[in-house]
Amino acid sequence: MKRKIITIDEGKCNGCGLCVNACHEGAIALVNGKAKLISESYCDGLGACLPHCPADAIQIVEREAEAFDEAYALKHQQEAQRKAQTPAAAAQPAGCSCPGMKSRAIERVQAPTAHAEAAAESQLAQWPCQIKLAPVQAPYFQQANLLIAASCSAYACANVHSEFMRGRVTLIGCPKLDGVDYSEKLAAILKANEIKSVTVLRMEVPCCGGLVTAVKNALIQSGKMLPWHVVTLSTDGRILED
Repeated sequence: MKRKIITIDEGKCNGCGLCVNACHEGAIALVNGKAKLISESYCDGLGACLPHCPADAIQIVEREAEAFDEAYALKHQQEAQRKAQTPAAAAQPAGCSCPGMKSRAIERVQAPTAHAEAAAESQLAQWPCQIKLAPVQAPYFQQANLLIAASCSAYACANVHSEFMRGRVTLIGCPKLDGVDYSEKLAAILKANEIKSVTVLRMEVPCCGGLVTAVKNALIQSGKMLPWHVVTLSTDGRILED
């Protein structure tokens, strides 16, 4: 029969697993790090999963497909819930199909050290740190100094942790690789939390300009013109602009 059903673009899918949690019928699963429609008969075609996909990888199309079988989908869900209650499943992180998506603060004890030694210590204050995966609201955002950093910055500059990440909540991204505009996500974070300041750490390459533009647009959209500044790194790690 011809009906509406979801389709998943594996090229766009980042494997976050949010669609798996959003699907009440259990029609989607992560297979080899990508979201898959495991059975056409489980999918009702209503698209509850669409707004939860940060990569815009899911669409509703009309095509020949098996009819939605509500009873079959319910039985599948009950079986999945039964398996989830086994001891082995209980040992797995709860609340998210992808353990890497579970947000948490990272507590660090800062021992008095020389600057050179401190540079070797990680200063990441929270998880996740990818812009696309970060929650819109979290306790660690409150009264935080926010660092929006290009993904390459920590590899180009050895002292990114000690000079830029220390004392800040860090979010990283690459507009070119992710192929998205971060403005909406960042604006939502700024609106939902009391952020004190924003620092943008970008590379000198042109595509990093998208990071600066996204932060500027997010500040405007949020209605919060916070103190913010941009630091530009050369590809060999030198500070070109501050």
